[in-house]
Amino acid sequence: MKITFDCPDKINGLLTMTIESADYQEQVEKTLKNYRKKAQVPGFRPGMVPMGMIKKQYGTAVKVDEINKLMGEKLYEYIRENKIQMLGEPLPNEEKQVPQDFEKDGDLTFVFDIAVAPEFKAELTAKDKIDYYKIKADDKLIDDQVQMYQSQAGEFVKADVFSGNDTITGDLRELDAEGNTKDGGITTEGGMVMPAYIKDEDQRKLFDNAKPGDIITFNPKKAYPESDAEVAALLKVDKEQVKDLTADFSYQITEIRHFQPAPVDQKLFDRVFGEGTVKDEQEFRQKIADSVAPQLQQNSDYKFMLDLRAYMEKKVGDLQFPEALLKRVMLQNNKDKGADYVEKNFEGSIKELKWHLIKEQLVAANEVKVEDADLKSVAKDAIRAQFAQYGMSNVPDDVLENYAAEQLKKRENVENFVDRAVDVKLTEALKKVVKLTEKEVSLEDFNKLMQEK
Repeated sequence: MKITFDCPDKINGLLTMTIESADYQEQVEKTLKNYRKKAQVPGFRPGMVPMGMIKKQYGTAVKVDEINKLMGEKLYEYIRENKIQMLGEPLPNEEKQVPQDFEKDGDLTFVFDIAVAPEFKAELTAKDKIDYYKIKADDKLIDDQVQMYQSQAGEFVKADVFSGNDTITGDLRELDAEGNTKDGGITTEGGMVMPAYIKDEDQRKLFDNAKPGDIITFNPKKAYPESDAEVAALLKVDKEQVKDLTADFSYQITEIRHFQPAPVDQKLFDRVFGEGTVKDEQEFRQKIADSVAPQLQQNSDYKFMLDLRAYMEKKVGDLQFPEALLKRVMLQNNKDKGADYVEKNFEGSIKELKWHLIKEQLVAANEVKVEDADLKSVAKDAIRAQFAQYGMSNVPDDVLENYAAEQLKKRENVENFVDRAVDVKLTEALKKVVKLTEKEVSLEDFNKLMQEK
């Protein structure tokens, strides 16, 4: 076997592989002998079918299969041993590759286009300065968290007068042109309205200071002009029935419910952080500040990596990629989407590829390696964040351990956790390499900075 590799412009590689009959013949013969042992041919006992018949029937297919296996194995072995940083997969050369006759014995030549990553150096030292936005847990942030916990633990209570975001329940009757209840018209009991979400201002104002027992005349289609689904849900009918509906309805209010946030008391403290963990409001607020600190740091770290990426992309400068070849690779991987998809998304793909190559060098330079403990840690963090979305901030560690173990059993999850673990470890490493310019900001100002991206 002979393999040559030519890459004069350093990015468009041409690999030529010549496979000789001696490279595959022995394995082909071995495979055909195994076929012979198992072949079921009328008139012949098992294992006694003439080899000539086996070769005639299976010889070419077996040969092609063995050559493909050998070609793939040796091609990637060559790329690995010669440290060629290949982008994507090898593609048959469209000009120099000629059809090969697998029916005949003799040498076979295959020519591949290889997209090669551009050569560059991505380095960071203490001379490189990157901003690091440290988010402070100020009173506003803690107040927002307290209100969130109050809302999660709150309940609906009956109200005497409508206000704000109250929910109203009542009975609806379709009216005729004279304002009387229409015979055979739509009648609905227990229709629920949240006036705050009514689109039309005039219809919304009809509910101002409403009380249980009041009868209001309003028009559902005017109230929700853009959504037949909302009208149908209110009237408890199919969407088709409201498609051409224009009538007013009488709405007799039977109940008004006001959402009452939970009071800031021991019951709320126990619900959020566990019984007896917090004794008063001051401890409650401090505990909130402590509990949000890891998430705030994650947000700061995320912004740091965004800024570092922009800094490194600028520092590295423009890179030359084998664009025509990479478009072929991209099209090969997205056959169902076509050339238009490739053209539309190619620029973004190159930008992501550039960062991927930079990041690879940074990972290697900082000897970032992911262990099982790192995977478990990021899995637990992800699960902890999910629980926190539901107001559960005191989840026992053994529960997190069990959930993490289940998540790590799924292959598709492991790949995501590996990527996340690499990011976490790389972030920590780079924060120690570069010079951080720390800037303390509120969460509100931090979010504004993120929106500027």
